[in-house]
Amino acid sequence: MLLIEQTSILIDECTKCVERFWKMREEDRAPDFFQEVKPHADKIHGLLKDWQQQADAWIKANRPKYMHTQQIASAVESMEQFVVQSFYKETSKKRFLDAIQSTSYTLKNFYNLVEGGQGDAIEKTDN
Repeated sequence: MLLIEQTSILIDECTKCVERFWKMREEDRAPDFFQEVKPHADKIHGLLKDWQQQADAWIKANRPKYMHTQQIASAVESMEQFVVQSFYKETSKKRFLDAIQSTSYTLKNFYNLVEGGQGDAIEKTDN
């Protein structure tokens, strides 16, 4: 799968996590961990691992000015947590929504860079 497609899927997952969070609060129920949470989390974690490797390679090859591998690692770590948290109504609302907003911002910026929407964001070298 292409890096841009993976990034788009992850951006969509951020939106789905917010929707799932509100739905779980509305339904006022606890999910079945092995039937609902684990299969979904495993799928997203696998995608995140692959995406992180490709994103890191893209950053090293293209050297964008305002995107670094640490931002990618932080987004992956945050997303691994909030994907699982989105299933539980007990999750702290502010912290959860802030984490999604931050990760979504990073993903959208990265998407724009990969797509080529920010030509001045690539660091120039004299090599």
